[in-house]
Amino acid sequence: MRWEPARVVNGSPVLFRVTAPVKLDEAKGDFLGQKLDFRFSSLCHCWYAIAGVGLNTKPGRYVLHVNGQGAGAEKATLSYAVTVGAGHYPSSTLKVAPAFVEPPKEELARIEEDQSTKKRAFAQSLPEPLWGGRFQPPADAEVSGVFGTARVFNGVKKSQHTGLDFRVSTGTPIRAANRGTVILARPLYFEGNCVTIDHGQGLLTLYLHLSEIKVKEGDKVETGQLLGLSGGTGRATAPHLHFAVRWRDEYLDPATLLELHPPEK
Repeated sequence: MRWEPARVVNGSPVLFRVTAPVKLDEAKGDFLGQKLDFRFSSLCHCWYAIAGVGLNTKPGRYVLHVNGQGAGAEKATLSYAVTVGAGHYPSSTLKVAPAFVEPPKEELARIEEDQSTKKRAFAQSLPEPLWGGRFQPPADAEVSGVFGTARVFNGVKKSQHTGLDFRVSTGTPIRAANRGTVILARPLYFEGNCVTIDHGQGLLTLYLHLSEIKVKEGDKVETGQLLGLSGGTGRATAPHLHFAVRWRDEYLDPATLLELHPPEK
């Protein structure tokens, strides 16, 4: 068993690789109460899967169980202890329009509808993996905001930053991090113009604050395909791209996902 990153912390995506002692037709796992379906790569002769550790997961040792089944009676049952450490996340103070800290009453119905829209979209994730190979940065730009930062808006702590911000000017092309299906492509109150891609098995990437959207819901996209143009719509202090990664209801560090080295098929 191998995994990336070498040090797993709360908020991390993690890539597991398993080399089985016998020839298998399928391999399934369980980690932190989540079921995993491993894929086989002939390049590394290994089974691999992406999982995630939520921000609220307490540091400790957690067991990954893997069960494999061959064409005949071949079986493999493996268990590994994975140590999860504590992520160290900074804090930041931001100034935004008051309406994005305490929304006016006339916007509350819209915000509630946005929540319902996202919930429906996020529940659509296909059971089979659509992604392949490494995930690519959605923009060629410097990072201006990191994942996990405690966000203080106008003196009020609201949340932890659940994405990675790229410093881009309005109109910069924003591209798909990997293959998948567009399940959300519309304006939302806080997110502004937003695109969400389903990469399968509960793995999603989100692209926020766009000035223009160039895809529509239901589109199949390839790695590097144009999704839209950057902007400053929604709750944004200035034009930038907020890039987020979501895995089965947990937001994970996009910077770590971009550093993983999953094999091609």
